[in-house]
Amino acid sequence: MDTAEEIIIGYDGSAAAVPAVRWAARQAAQRNCGLHLVHSTLWPAITRDLGPVPGVEGSGLRRAAEDILAEGVARIHEAVPGLAVKTTLFYGWPAEHLRKLSSGAELLVVGTRGAGGFMGLLIGSVSLELAATADCPVAVIRGGEHLGGPVVVGVDFDDWELPLRQACKLAALAGAALRMVHVRKKHWFPRPVPAAGISAQGPEEPRVQALLDAAERSAHETFPGLDLDIRSPIGTSIPGSILAEAEDASIIVVGTQGHGLIRGTIGSTAHAVLHHATCPVLLVRRPSPGPR
Repeated sequence: MDTAEEIIIGYDGSAAAVPAVRWAARQAAQRNCGLHLVHSTLWPAITRDLGPVPGVEGSGLRRAAEDILAEGVARIHEAVPGLAVKTTLFYGWPAEHLRKLSSGAELLVVGTRGAGGFMGLLIGSVSLELAATADCPVAVIRGGEHLGGPVVVGVDFDDWELPLRQACKLAALAGAALRMVHVRKKHWFPRPVPAAGISAQGPEEPRVQALLDAAERSAHETFPGLDLDIRSPIGTSIPGSILAEAEDASIIVVGTQGHGLIRGTIGSTAHAVLHHATCPVLLVRRPSPGPR
């Protein structure tokens, strides 16, 4: 299926999905690209009787699924009146259908559907699975978005170009500032006091500065004139420091290479940011080259 220049939005009719639909609509309008609203129902796995109840107008499981799609379109038009929307109704596990659609797509957008009360973890299983397996950037949208706030991007030594490129685009489209954050790990044990005439600068500092200089050049070359704020806090927790720098953010962008032992994991930093952020998060993962 050709999904080039298209934003895919998964909608399940829940309250948690409404901010995602509105965010996706604004992105489609800003990027001048197509918007594809998708709903997937699991009812066929439970029953084959999807038709209407005899004598009851507008009933039936298939009709209920179609109504959810229509509701999603209405939510989109509330956010961006007149925006063209393509809709598809699938049957089966939502993450599998959305993952297949993600190949070649501009973005995949989902909401949150977690328990919320267990250790502050707010992300549902579908959102987490897609963050780890989709072939395009995945935006997980929750309430708490600070419209007009900066776009915050975590910049690390490994594979920082893709997340930075996505963050630059988001900031430029929204007319927002871009805040680049590289977290330097705090040393638990004090360093020896340097001898006279020897710099106290840590051995990693030149490498950190080279990274920040390269990222700054890349941002300005990609989008000249971008309002850029570079921060390099020292902290014991990389995700905790990123979240602290993103309290006023409109969205956080993080990269992940998924170094976990289980196929489809997204890495500890991205995982923690995704679970504990109070604003939308965009995860940018370089797809695995092997068969899926």
